[in-house]
Amino acid sequence: MNSQMLTTRDGRGLYCRRLGLVDATPTVVFEAGLAGTCSYWAPVQTLVAKWAPTVAYDRSGLGLSVPDSQPRSLTRMAQDLGDVLDQLDGPFVLVGHSWGGLIVRLAAAATPERIKALLLVDPSDEACEWAFRPSVRRAEQVNQVASSLAARLGVLHLAYGSLLDALPEDARAEMRTNAFTTAAMRTRAAELAEVPDGLRMMRDHPPTLPDIPVTVVSGARGMTKTVRAALNKAHRHRAEQSPRGRHVYASESGHMIPTDQPALLAEELRRLVI
Repeated sequence: MNSQMLTTRDGRGLYCRRLGLVDATPTVVFEAGLAGTCSYWAPVQTLVAKWAPTVAYDRSGLGLSVPDSQPRSLTRMAQDLGDVLDQLDGPFVLVGHSWGGLIVRLAAAATPERIKALLLVDPSDEACEWAFRPSVRRAEQVNQVASSLAARLGVLHLAYGSLLDALPEDARAEMRTNAFTTAAMRTRAAELAEVPDGLRMMRDHPPTLPDIPVTVVSGARGMTKTVRAALNKAHRHRAEQSPRGRHVYASESGHMIPTDQPALLAEELRRLVI
């Protein structure tokens, strides 16, 4: 594994983990969900690195990356991803989980000439009307308060035991050290504050993707039947927007498909890369 710091246009350092064949193309770049560090991509990244170059990174204020003094808008996060790509060898296959699905779509639309394909993993989606409900915002705020308190008490990691158990030892140690801190929860609050505006922006001004394969992988568990049905309907819609769209169900997974079914994601990436 090659760990290094990449730099944004305004000088912030972003930590990344690089694995895989140095001279092969395209490069597979992993974008985490809301307040997620690069560590939870390790099960998928390790598999894909056997046949492709891979990069997973921590967004500003998460993991080992430098915090951002500016609001963490969806546009700014996509610009940061663009800065990461500027320092890597393309073309790229972008992989976005949850909130990261919106980030990679924006980044792909900004520089379509260097994007070969997208893999959206149980992504947040503006086509899901459920995501705009005030009750969802209230639940997010309650969860944020509880998570911040647990971080201050040093027990937040206990809520993520099954996720940590699914990681290789080095990624598990990295995540235990960096992902459940009070600093990480401050960044989580900053990202969470931008969710409503980010969703509205995507709904009102949808980014135009290039004519590339877009695969959307939906979870099958972990939510109420009503919410899961609404989200997966949006996922089907998202796949149908691409002439080469593909919608796949991760039948054994909840929202955390990267750790629940990493082999499925690796196989979908093989379809997109090879």
